[in-house]
Amino acid sequence: MSIVKEFREFIARGNVIDLAVGVIIGAAFNSIVKSLVDQVIMPPIGLLMGGLDFSKLEWVLKPEDPATAAVEKVAVQYGAFINTVIQFLIVAVVVFLLVKLVNQIRRADADEPAPTAPTPEEKLLTEIRDLLARPAAVAAPAAKAPAKAPAKPKA
Repeated sequence: MSIVKEFREFIARGNVIDLAVGVIIGAAFNSIVKSLVDQVIMPPIGLLMGGLDFSKLEWVLKPEDPATAAVEKVAVQYGAFINTVIQFLIVAVVVFLLVKLVNQIRRADADEPAPTAPTPEEKLLTEIRDLLARPAAVAAPAAKAPAKAPAKPKA
């Protein structure tokens, strides 16, 4: 079997296509959540905390030397980390709600009883009902009286 044919069969499987769609939607959802956190949630929180911009919060380990042109500043940017943690929490809540919804749907499907096969008694009653519902002409002919043998001529 050629590699191209194997690859085509692999890609044609439903799970691979579903996974690809999920990854693409997840990437788009990540952009939406990042925008929500950076542009909607954090500005009011920063305003309430005295005009802080969380993305600029940092702990400087080595300050920049103004005498040199090279960037020498070393800092731990914990404000950006806080933004990332909030993004993660939003994504985690949304995924949890989606999983909860899927589980509810699966439980509802599992709770519905599967149709059971009729019992032998029900089958027999169904056959009797069907036989009684047939028209009389189709029903088995009634037993006729035996035919008489032709009379022998008397000689």
